[in-house]
Amino acid sequence: MNLIPITSPRFLAPETLVALPDWQQIFGKDNPLVLEIGCGVGDFAAQMATLHPDWNYIALDYYNKGCLKTSKRADKAGLDNLRVVRDEARSFMERCIHLKSLRAVIINCPDPWPKLRHRKRRLVNAEFVGFLSGFMQPGADFYFATDFVDYGLDVAAMMPDLVGFENVIAPDPYRHELEGYPRSKYMLKFMAEGKQIYFIHYRNLS
Repeated sequence: MNLIPITSPRFLAPETLVALPDWQQIFGKDNPLVLEIGCGVGDFAAQMATLHPDWNYIALDYYNKGCLKTSKRADKAGLDNLRVVRDEARSFMERCIHLKSLRAVIINCPDPWPKLRHRKRRLVNAEFVGFLSGFMQPGADFYFATDFVDYGLDVAAMMPDLVGFENVIAPDPYRHELEGYPRSKYMLKFMAEGKQIYFIHYRNLS
């Protein structure tokens, strides 16, 4: 399969990233490092990078088309605090993210694998959040959002049992609105169809 070349200076091809790169040098700023896993077409990433110019924001996606669109959005908006990476999440983090270095991890509307026999393929489960916690600073935020009811309820029920996390929106296990949190293109599409978004917000304490 031929991939459309991405020439944006804000795009970092995985083969160009050395092991455990110096992200401060890459961004040219000593700002907190934030990772969005599965950035899609980048509209959410562009909004968050605009809202938080004091963050070094990594928008990660496995698909070239999404990375291309995200890079174009970042270029158009002149977002020097946003970098786009095409890679698989675990591989990228193990190779390129220092332990206890992330200020926040954001996961929006991942594939819900709706069929019961496929749900073990879901990205967000207790094991994966535990994996993420190793890369998160004490006090780092974990955001998860989904339009799929079962997925939202499952993650909301799972999170209180994880050691080292506290619920920022307690006593609510989830909310359908989250102040200061942009809506992605996909969220708006789901909302237009009458669906509710399940927002979950925890903080890593360890």
